[in-house]
Amino acid sequence: MKFTVIGYWHGYPEAGEASSGYLIEKDDFRLLIDCGSGVVSQLQNYCPIEEIDALIFSHYHHDHFSDLGVLQYARLLHNTWKAEEKKLVAYGHLLDKEKYNLISYEPHVTAIPYNPEKVLNVGPFSISFLKTKHPSPCFAMKITDGNTTIVYTADTSYFQELHQFALDCDLLVAECTFYEHQDPTAAGHMNSRDVGILAQKANTKQLLLTHLPHFGDRNQLVQQVESYYQGPLELASTGWIFEK
Repeated sequence: MKFTVIGYWHGYPEAGEASSGYLIEKDDFRLLIDCGSGVVSQLQNYCPIEEIDALIFSHYHHDHFSDLGVLQYARLLHNTWKAEEKKLVAYGHLLDKEKYNLISYEPHVTAIPYNPEKVLNVGPFSISFLKTKHPSPCFAMKITDGNTTIVYTADTSYFQELHQFALDCDLLVAECTFYEHQDPTAAGHMNSRDVGILAQKANTKQLLLTHLPHFGDRNQLVQQVESYYQGPLELASTGWIFEK
């Protein structure tokens, strides 16, 4: 099971980079989690975009969703040039039906709703969900292949149910949008203290800080998290890989 960071910025991408997007691969199956601004451009450094088998959205804020139309055009052009009918399957929730309707770009992208109360099987992966604390309906995801488990918090403020959801995971991909001295609750995000407490209580084996702020010294996020979590942790960067 291989996890690659395609984009990790909060709100908008820095020059030449991307906002939220993560590639998970196993047995030649490629699952893209979220598809924010710049993701399609960056993705091509790691695999041909026509080889993405499925896409799943945590929610429909632009920094997680905006490159869907670009990906749809890429699939349309590939299918036209190659005379193929290779569809991309896009999964999303129905709590924002207007935005969900944008997922379907038939015949090249097929939208399938996921039920967050049930486990979703996609290729070699099983995905379970937890509704987060965020202004837009959003779901954290637990992705496993039966041997390795990765938990992605998506966008959320801190709440205790995340501990059990992420318990003993191999990798916790946690949003860290604010520094310790800032209160992120109203914005529906976490600060470095929140993330450190979450990772420690969840007993995660490894922590990756993502959805990073555009201001301040981001190395301080690591130092602040280390006050609460004693395990290995890193800041997300383009092309960062976890493989197990």
